[in-house]
Amino acid sequence: MTTNTTPTTATPLDGRTALVTGSTSGIGAAIADTLAAAGAHVVVSGRDRTRGAEVAARIKENGGRADFLLVDLSGSYAEIRHFATEATALLGGRIDILVNNAGIYPATSTADLADDDLDAMLAVNIRAPHVLAASILPAMADTGGGVVINVGSWMASVGNPFAALYTATKAATEQLTRSWAAEFGPHGVRINTVSPGATLTPGNEAARAVLDAMTATTPAGVVVQPQDVAQGVLFLASDTSRMMHGSILAIDGGISSTRPA
Repeated sequence: MTTNTTPTTATPLDGRTALVTGSTSGIGAAIADTLAAAGAHVVVSGRDRTRGAEVAARIKENGGRADFLLVDLSGSYAEIRHFATEATALLGGRIDILVNNAGIYPATSTADLADDDLDAMLAVNIRAPHVLAASILPAMADTGGGVVINVGSWMASVGNPFAALYTATKAATEQLTRSWAAEFGPHGVRINTVSPGATLTPGNEAARAVLDAMTATTPAGVVVQPQDVAQGVLFLASDTSRMMHGSILAIDGGISSTRPA
């Protein structure tokens, strides 16, 4: 009797499709790269055509499947719904994985937050994920299920003396996760949140010293990298996490759950 020892080439997301919002750089780009490497056909999306095309091209060069869609999620309801329709068509008629990563973060005090920034933050951080969920999740349920991963923040669980509205939008993200899990979970759609800590991205490189100081006394002792968050998203997107519904997965080096002695 012989045993077949031929290694399998299957990857966790073979044959699945994924839409990642805000994936032209930083955490979103790392998520798109990681899901594609795991076998998913990914739609990269965002406001920067050049960077988005570069991410999609890199995925293809590495043997994956990717397309780019230009979208401004602070646009009208109709524009967001059209974006969902376009992404669904590019992915062959179905979206198996939706990652609501796009977000904006004006780092100001309450009194200094401009009206336009306030409106844009509510639109991108809360309205857009809600409109996308309303557009995409019923179809997921009708076709046998799917996965939604919302990207939150460690700042949603603690009080901070800055960026009050941003932290409130991320607390809203966590509550949407719990409520959507209750609403769509019985229909085969799993919804969870990954909650990054202080993460170093191209967009905040100028604040590296601040991030280093924030994380120096955490158990990890270092800043979170986009790839750390992407691995958490991959876990939540895969069948390995099949019993996770409405969960908040902290990828934050312990910043939200510990304090230095």
